[in-house]
Amino acid sequence: MHVLIIGAGGMIGARLARLLARRGTLNGRPIGRMTLADITAPTAPKFSGSLDTLALDLAAPGAAPRLIADRPDVIFHLAAIVSSQAEADFDLGYATNLDGTRALLDAIRAADYCPRLVFASSTAVFGAPFPARIPDDFHATPRSSYGTQKAVTELLLNDHTRRGHVDAVALRLPTICIRPGRPNAAASGFYSNILREPLAGKPANLPVPDSTRHWFASPASAIAFFDHAATLDPDRIGPNRAINMPGLSATVADQIDALRRAAGQDAVDLITRIPDPAIAAIVNTWPQDFNTARAHDLGFTADTSFDTIIAAHISDNAD
Repeated sequence: MHVLIIGAGGMIGARLARLLARRGTLNGRPIGRMTLADITAPTAPKFSGSLDTLALDLAAPGAAPRLIADRPDVIFHLAAIVSSQAEADFDLGYATNLDGTRALLDAIRAADYCPRLVFASSTAVFGAPFPARIPDDFHATPRSSYGTQKAVTELLLNDHTRRGHVDAVALRLPTICIRPGRPNAAASGFYSNILREPLAGKPANLPVPDSTRHWFASPASAIAFFDHAATLDPDRIGPNRAINMPGLSATVADQIDALRRAAGQDAVDLITRIPDPAIAAIVNTWPQDFNTARAHDLGFTADTSFDTIIAAHISDNAD
């Protein structure tokens, strides 16, 4: 089996690559070859099979056909620019988050084969007004450019799957928390910052009220989502290939309470409340809770508390 990961330099892509390389199988089949691609060449994990790392921009002319030339069996597509960057730079957002994916689909269709394609979508495809708890059949009406780009891609994946060009699954991911490393440009980045930085003894800014509620999953859960999605029976998925992933609905206050239990009041005191109307305006258009019965029926699982999310982060960063 040949596995291609696009966006393999990112946090989820890199961890997924390490998991697959270490295990050496996917859906019970041996992985003989892995190709890892990103804007800059990803770090290669230890792997007993053939491994290629590529530096390329999926939206650049000729990039997608190059990735598809050897007809990978399973493609994980995680390449994107984040929400606030897509909102700030309209042209770059559409070029990266939509045009690159369309080029990939065109290249697959030209190669005349049908791989499993697992795509990183987002709950940003939903926009207010919505119910307190969003059901699986709720309509996608995004209120951000990022959400629109993801929603359009979902429709393309449904259509290309219907036509037999790909066997696609789009995972509508919760906000991933706690993200390791440095803060990024995502509008949701503060959700990780207010935990990660104080846990490391560093200050963090909170731009929204403590009452703000959101939908979360840990990095470990996100990696498990992609791993499991590659194994799904297409007949069980049905014609709508976009699936709301399970997660944890929690407020900022819930996060801070869990931080206090894990690291004490001194860690909480490192959080400074500095309102940011631009961030709040984006975050307030996002959903807060989901009924994910469909995902659970398909075998997806996620975290149940911020205590376990923080404990996992502390364990992962113990060294």
